[in-house]
Amino acid sequence: MKQRARYQLELPEKVVDSLNLSAETAVELTVKGDSATIRAVDPDKNKLQRQLELWAGIPAVIATIIFWLVASIRNVKQVPISGEYSIASWLIIANVFVGTIVFTTFFIKSRRADSTAASNRIYWRNFPVIVMAFLLILGLTLLGISWLMGQVFVGVSFDLMTSSGIFLIFAFMINYVMALAAINLDSSMLTTLFTVTIVSGVAISMADNGTNRWWQYNLSFLGTHLAKNGWQFNFTLVFSALIMVALIDYLFVSLQESVPRSWKINLLRGLLTATALDLGAVGVFPNDANFHVLHDRLAFLLVYLMLALIIGIRWLLPAVSKEFLLTSYVLGVFLLICEIAFQLVGYLSLTAFEIISFVVAFGWVILLFQKIRNLTDGVKFVVEVPIKVKKEAAK
Repeated sequence: MKQRARYQLELPEKVVDSLNLSAETAVELTVKGDSATIRAVDPDKNKLQRQLELWAGIPAVIATIIFWLVASIRNVKQVPISGEYSIASWLIIANVFVGTIVFTTFFIKSRRADSTAASNRIYWRNFPVIVMAFLLILGLTLLGISWLMGQVFVGVSFDLMTSSGIFLIFAFMINYVMALAAINLDSSMLTTLFTVTIVSGVAISMADNGTNRWWQYNLSFLGTHLAKNGWQFNFTLVFSALIMVALIDYLFVSLQESVPRSWKINLLRGLLTATALDLGAVGVFPNDANFHVLHDRLAFLLVYLMLALIIGIRWLLPAVSKEFLLTSYVLGVFLLICEIAFQLVGYLSLTAFEIISFVVAFGWVILLFQKIRNLTDGVKFVVEVPIKVKKEAAK
């Protein structure tokens, strides 16, 4: 029996410590293009990756069997692709529920399989928020797919066996994507989740109230009792705030691994958390008659918190680049000018001021999260070593 050639990789001590390796630990060297990646071989995580297809397939098969049985009992011969009782409606009802269970299961399995996994940096108190965020985005995505299928395939229907096959394929794909998202959940994905939630929620509220000419009032009108489905706008703000808190927790837990903890880091975390909570409070107290004064004060407090972050970022966050500081100060001055133009001069309307402030603040926060995420990547070790090529023995 031919034995595999044994190779050894000698690494500096700092690199070994950074990768949480120990003597005789098996590593995997992946060469892609002009770069090579070294990572520890984790049998549990590799096993988890192999389970993806299995555990994405089993719930999909079960859901398909239920779909087929219900249709058979109701004596449905042709199933439309969209509509009240259709492939699309079943995908929404079944897979929002099943997909959420798959996501939850693989998230927990990932935490147990790898103690250094990114999911371990997420506090359990934030877990329900993240699950619900994925549930909502999955639901919105499926609703969008349902609408698109209804527009593209007008009046199209299939026999029960074909419909079951289409349902099975979509169900498997949804479960697989949800499981993949669960085991690869990190700060980048949380940032995307935060962005998609707040942008889509606000955009939907704007579209819902287009006929009400919300822009003639202010952005906060979208959350009042006069607006159509005003609760959606308020819920978006509250839910986005909760995701932002989860993201802040994740980033600063990761940051402790590469940057020493200090009062400056704690203050930065406190200001960001206060900003998130204030954002949620703006949604909790809508701009109705009962809460008008409180709502306005909370909205202006959000601007002041952003200005404090922009001014103080130079001292609160280590290794801040000059380019980021310049961008921050330009945006800060612009925000201050808008504040003066609205409050003192009266040049800007409330709607214009709120939209400008929202876009500037949101964009800068995303940039800040990116800078913190770069710091959480750890120290970059550059080591120049000679390469010795071991030639294979001639067969």
